[in-house]
Amino acid sequence: MNTLPSWLSFQATERHIDVAIRHKRLGIWQEKQWGELYREVLRLVHLLGEKGFTQGDTLFLLTNPRPEALLVSIAAHWLGGVSAPLDPHCDDVKILGLLRELQPVFVFAEGQMQIDLLLKINTKQRLVVYADARGLSRYDHEILRNYSDLKSNTLDGLNAPSSAKPSHDAFVFYRLDENDQVEVQKLTHSEMLSHGRQLINQETLTNKEEALAARNFAASGHMRYLLAPWLLAGFKLNFPENSDTRDIDRRELGPTLVAGTSQTYQRLENLVKSRLPLVGTARRTFVNWSLTTDINSSPVRKAIAYWLVIRPLRDVMGFSRTRVPLLVGEALPEDSLKFFASIGIQVRDWSDKVTEQNILAASPNQNSRHAALTETARVTE
Repeated sequence: MNTLPSWLSFQATERHIDVAIRHKRLGIWQEKQWGELYREVLRLVHLLGEKGFTQGDTLFLLTNPRPEALLVSIAAHWLGGVSAPLDPHCDDVKILGLLRELQPVFVFAEGQMQIDLLLKINTKQRLVVYADARGLSRYDHEILRNYSDLKSNTLDGLNAPSSAKPSHDAFVFYRLDENDQVEVQKLTHSEMLSHGRQLINQETLTNKEEALAARNFAASGHMRYLLAPWLLAGFKLNFPENSDTRDIDRRELGPTLVAGTSQTYQRLENLVKSRLPLVGTARRTFVNWSLTTDINSSPVRKAIAYWLVIRPLRDVMGFSRTRVPLLVGEALPEDSLKFFASIGIQVRDWSDKVTEQNILAASPNQNSRHAALTETARVTE
């Protein structure tokens, strides 16, 4: 049992009624149990199979982080395929360049904006599943399917065995460099699960964790860093509603595990510092005194600092219960690390365990530029 679909099956059996995912929509937290996720993935497997998705095919993701993207990726893996998240934060020119280069056939798109990008290029798409139906009521393209329509599919006969193998690629990550050449990174099922076990052992993660990934953390980040630990440990994975509500959502949840970029942590640092008393005032002097408390300070000083300053500052960020703050990507400045340490948040780096490899674009006379690209790119640990 060393594939992502097999671990979903395991959790659906062992924790059938436990909450696996929460996603805030219209101000209300929506919950899904492990058993529900399993059935939802089977419906997606059926849909992809109906449209001809088979072993070795690639499902492209053009979306911000959301539960549907995670589940449709596992469905692609179930059929022996690969998931390829594209960074939605890239500008439209780069996204269009990638789409023209890769010529996607199967796509999961977040909503109207992403579908409009897809329709600008001349591809032979067989299926585009979209999550957000707003603005798409008059789109009559036969390739488009609303994710919510899956709920009407029956489960009869959908319990097909997974075709995924540990050595199969689970994810492939594409991006254009400054010279518009395609960079490719691949991760197999066994590599992802190995990295996930390492994180679980390193941070003693259990099924009791409440995990939250930052909203501006691209879908590729969720797949690369959180998917395997979530499936292995069986904890709750929470998705904020949007960028405007992310801080409120974090405070409501009080997650024990937070994964974010340097930008995320620096934004939270600035948020806290903007609320501090003015420099030179008695209150600011007291805050500074509290933040310089260390392990050698007296128990009384520690208690005063924690309850009057440190705990309220952690509450502002939604870090009241956080014990595993993970940083991915670019390093935090030393001053920022010291600030978080002063309020008891030891930000830890969770860097890639694989290297990236630049490759040249495939020749224009290839039948499938995407196939040529993926054939020539291989990432080793």
